[in-house]
Amino acid sequence: MSRDSDDGRAVTRRDALRAGAATALAGVAGCTSLPSAPVGTGSAGSDGDGPVAVASFFSFFDFGRKVADGTPLTVENLVPTGLHGHGWEPNASITRRIIEADAFVHVGEDFQPWADRAIRTVEADDADTAMINAREGIDLVDLAASLNRDEEGVGAERGKDPHFWLDPQRAKRSVDNIAAGFAALVPDHAGRFRENAERYKSDVLDRIDAGYEAIFERSDRDVVQLAAHNAFQYIGVRYGVRMRPLVTSLAASGDVKPADIREATRVIRENDIRYIANGVFESQRPARQLVRETAVEAYFPVTPYAGVRDEWVAENWGYEEIAYNINMPTLDIVLGNETPEAAAPTDGWVEQWRNFEPI
Repeated sequence: MSRDSDDGRAVTRRDALRAGAATALAGVAGCTSLPSAPVGTGSAGSDGDGPVAVASFFSFFDFGRKVADGTPLTVENLVPTGLHGHGWEPNASITRRIIEADAFVHVGEDFQPWADRAIRTVEADDADTAMINAREGIDLVDLAASLNRDEEGVGAERGKDPHFWLDPQRAKRSVDNIAAGFAALVPDHAGRFRENAERYKSDVLDRIDAGYEAIFERSDRDVVQLAAHNAFQYIGVRYGVRMRPLVTSLAASGDVKPADIREATRVIRENDIRYIANGVFESQRPARQLVRETAVEAYFPVTPYAGVRDEWVAENWGYEEIAYNINMPTLDIVLGNETPEAAAPTDGWVEQWRNFEPI
């Protein structure tokens, strides 16, 4: 229930939390001084008067803003530009923003430790922020056999790979989960949320699925060498291809062992691989080593949709645009379907992304 402020304006729950949350959250464990991400909105309500949902991961922020389009619900991304969604430790302002929000879209337990801590803080504060688990009810595949729990480097449901959203069909379930959460939050717009979700699944995710399938079907090769962390298994499972990560842990900052380099060298030689894929937000040193020491001519970008660059934000890129402008052309190149020039979606793409520099 709201009360009146000194100037006669009704004081909302969000106003009260803004006033008191900073002190309560000053000691949140594991926090650093990293800033929050630039706010992104996908619907009306940007004047601050409408309901707000915040997301712990870029992919689900993007799904959420598409689902909320044309409603009073504003959706914000909490992850700073240029960082992985699970590879950073936010400061207390992020948890405070979650408490202030009407809903928190997260990726389920044991994937983003900071989000798990924030949820516990919200619950302890008895805030009424609605929790929307984008992973609810989604079937996860087993971790790669090369991994053990100590090597994962990031939390995950025991023995399972958490990167389900790279499979467009599994991603559709997360869109439904978000739509259901938004409908419960703003029931007057439940129909619009569900309509947007159905349209996004059919017009975007099904089309991306078909695009990926066509890329792999026309390839004579069934292996992709990645100078990136172990985040792409769901693409392999979905389309029947071997995705060979150079960094075998689930953490984007994981170490590359000499044995990993030797195995990648063998795969490159036996499959006559000329181009490899490298993570946009990861170290370029292992990829450069393979370019120096093997027959690989160049590396090109790939990303598990876990973060965004400044220019992607400026262009308002989401999951769809990243699929078509980054992942798909690179897969065509590394599979040997197209030359880099033929696969490039825009002029200057090859010059920008061939052996690209880190951000």
